[in-house]
Amino acid sequence: MTKPQTDPRVHSRLTRRGMILGGAQLTVAGVLGLRMHKMQIVEADTFRMMAEENRISMQLIVPPRGRILDRFGAVLADNRPTYQVTIVRERAGDPQKVLAHVQTILRLTDEDLRQILDEMADRSSFVPVTVAKDITWDELSQISMNAPALPGSSADVVVQRVYPFGTDFAHLIGYVGRANAQDVEDNDGNNALLTMPGFHLGKISIEKAKEASLRGTAGNLSVEVNAAGRVMRSLDRVPPVPGADLQLTVDHHLQNFALARLAGQSAAAVVIDVQNGDLLACASAPTFDPNLFVDGISSTDYNALRDDPYRPLSDKVVQGAYPPGSVLKMSLALAALEDNQVDPDETVYCPGFVEIGGRRFHCWKRGGHGRINLRGALRESCDVFFYEIARRVGIDNLHAMSARLGLGQRPDLPLSGIGSGLNPSRDWKMERYGTDWLVGDTINASIGQGFVLATPMQLAIMSARIASGKKVIPRLFKPQIADDQQDFEDMGLSAGSLALVHAGMTDVVNAERGTARSSRIVAEGQTMAGKTGSSQVFSITAAERAAGVRSQADLPWNRRDHALFTAFAPAIQPRIAVSVLVEHGGGGSLAAAPIARDLVLFYLNGGLPPVDAYPADQRGRMQTSLEELSASILPIDDHAQRKRT
Repeated sequence: MTKPQTDPRVHSRLTRRGMILGGAQLTVAGVLGLRMHKMQIVEADTFRMMAEENRISMQLIVPPRGRILDRFGAVLADNRPTYQVTIVRERAGDPQKVLAHVQTILRLTDEDLRQILDEMADRSSFVPVTVAKDITWDELSQISMNAPALPGSSADVVVQRVYPFGTDFAHLIGYVGRANAQDVEDNDGNNALLTMPGFHLGKISIEKAKEASLRGTAGNLSVEVNAAGRVMRSLDRVPPVPGADLQLTVDHHLQNFALARLAGQSAAAVVIDVQNGDLLACASAPTFDPNLFVDGISSTDYNALRDDPYRPLSDKVVQGAYPPGSVLKMSLALAALEDNQVDPDETVYCPGFVEIGGRRFHCWKRGGHGRINLRGALRESCDVFFYEIARRVGIDNLHAMSARLGLGQRPDLPLSGIGSGLNPSRDWKMERYGTDWLVGDTINASIGQGFVLATPMQLAIMSARIASGKKVIPRLFKPQIADDQQDFEDMGLSAGSLALVHAGMTDVVNAERGTARSSRIVAEGQTMAGKTGSSQVFSITAAERAAGVRSQADLPWNRRDHALFTAFAPAIQPRIAVSVLVEHGGGGSLAAAPIARDLVLFYLNGGLPPVDAYPADQRGRMQTSLEELSASILPIDDHAQRKRT
């Protein structure tokens, strides 16, 4: 076969094209080679420095904390902008040198510098550390002007928690503070936010219980920084999601008034709406300023609170457990009536004491009450009558009724250290002491002494349930829906039993021989029904009784009886229930009942009541008292009063 011939002209063209293409490739390769040689050899140090000096830094943005409001929208816990200076160790180069410069601007002490350096050593190098907080505008300006000489440092605007009403809601709302080691350990991996300057988390009560809702979600900021630690530019920003606001059921004016009324005493007061369970006031006195704890309370301030014999750090509303005294007689009366152990018209003779099992149990009235029925026994708080009824009813029925009324049970509320009190039973005593329940134990329990303990919150719940006949459950958060009534379960108590106890409680305050008659309300439609109680702190010996028991005023403060009073109002168609405890107040009728009356009147009148709501013989004294209270409480404008009405 003949081999095809190649045209010489074609071969020539291919050769020229190949040479041109090859030459272009060699030229490009040469240029790239020269450029790579220049970058890698000649300019290597320059580019290495540029790579090291400029890098991306991710910064968390602390979310604004949700606010806490009262039932009418008044802000109880808020955030205020403040200025702070921070430093990041990995950007500062020589932190000591930077801090020495900052010291001349902000007048920091050597101890301040030592603490800052110690904190920097304990934290990751990229975590900002607070150098100074709550600085002035002038100090902020000085820091900004000297920024080139302060690598790694920055002046920022942050929000800080503030409690506008100071001491009024300290126990109820709680306070926030900086995260400690335990907080970081318990926070399920979200530790970076906890270590951010300016971040605080809830420490007690609502601030702690609702931390997840109030905290919000952190944002982040991507910035380019150089080796000096200065931010060159912002690259990307994801804004934080603020925490959710919470609206409480409490009325800040009623709360403020309650604390003003409790001033100077170690005491507690609770006001609850019997129709929907709203807690309108929960006051524990004395109290403290939660603003002191936000950035760390001083040792001097903390020691003063800790060592105060009136225990301002303790929330007596839910943490204090006290013998309820004669307030428990309402539970025993209902237990006896429901079990048909007493007839409403039956009388018991009270000579001032009763002998049971070789032991004498005394009535508070040394000469006795004579013959008295159930309604009269409630009215005059006759101990002997209830001793007799307790023997018939027994501890099992009394325990069951007290449990139905909420005693011995811990209410489901977002507060710290809630106590369950003690509603004793046979099984409890056997488990606790390994001994059988005795008749004497029942006798002591019948008048709220012995093993029985209750918190002021539990006594308010008990009163609300007696007032309504419903299983009232307290709540602290206002529902978002318009219809805020709760459909409480019926207590299953007969109308006759409730009516008789209501009548006895009404007599306590309004009848001629009622133990709290001096605290009656004469304003039409505002009549109060209640029950006094006094619980002994120390037992009275036989020798002391024979010699004549000293009056409460003659005893040292810490040996006086606790004073209790629980009530509901109006007596017909009740709207609120109230409980008041005054530690070592001496007697419920003298120390606790007048406070409860004022709380009832303040609520029903939407502010300080008119003086003619009080009995005529008390109006002069009450006029002076109301004027003094007016000077110490928050002013109520007409709009706020109309809302309450």
